[in-house]
Amino acid sequence: MHKLPTIENETLRLRALTHRSYVNEHPEVGEHNERLEFLGDAVLGFLVGEFLYKRYPQMSEAKMTRMRSNLVDEKQLAKFATQLGMGEFIRLGKGAIKEGGRQNPSLLSDTFEAYIAAYFLDSGIEQVRDFVQSLFASVAENLISAESNTEPTNLVDSKGRFQQWALEKFAQNPEYVIIGESGPDHAKKFIAEVRVNGTAYGVGEGRRKQDATKRAAEDALKKLD
Repeated sequence: MHKLPTIENETLRLRALTHRSYVNEHPEVGEHNERLEFLGDAVLGFLVGEFLYKRYPQMSEAKMTRMRSNLVDEKQLAKFATQLGMGEFIRLGKGAIKEGGRQNPSLLSDTFEAYIAAYFLDSGIEQVRDFVQSLFASVAENLISAESNTEPTNLVDSKGRFQQWALEKFAQNPEYVIIGESGPDHAKKFIAEVRVNGTAYGVGEGRRKQDATKRAAEDALKKLD
C-alpha cells in the first residue's frame, strides 16, 4: 500500500495542496498550487518516460509515447491521488467543496502533479524517481497485459497518428492551440484546435489542456477517415 510522501517543508506542502478557490476566499495564504502543477507535469513526464525506456528496452517509440500518455492522463493520476487519500487534504473554497471538489478527477489530478513538484523541490529527483517507479510499475504492467491482443495500428495514440499524417502530407508537425476556456476555477473546460499548414483540422474539449488537444486530434482523424 503506497503512502503519500512526506514533504518536510510545511509551506511547500501546503502550497501543493492549495487550490485557487481556497486562495480566492483566503487571500492571506498567498500562492495556490498552479505553478507547482506546471512543474509536476514536467517532472512526471520525464520520470515516466525514463521508467518506460529502461524497463522495456524492446518497446517502440510509438508505444512508449502512448503508454506514457495513458499513465499520466487525468483519469490515471486522479486514481493515484484517490489511492493516496489526497482528497481529504486539499484546501478548497466552500463552493468547490459543495460541488464535490474532493472527488473531482481534474482537481485530484492537478493536485497530484503539484504534490509531485513539491516533493521534488523538497527531497530531490532520486526520491521522486523511487516513488514514481513503485507507484506506476504495476499499472504499466496491467496496461501492457490488457493490450496484448491489440492491433498494431491502434498502438499509436491519436496525436501520434495525426502527426504521422501531417508529416507525410505536408512535412509539418501539427500545431495545437487553446482557443477557449470556460467554467469556474475548480471545473475548467478547455477547447483546443489542431492546425496544419495554417488550416484547422479538428476541435476538442477537455478539463485539461492535454485532454482537449488529444480530442482535437481524434476529431481530425475522424474527419480524415
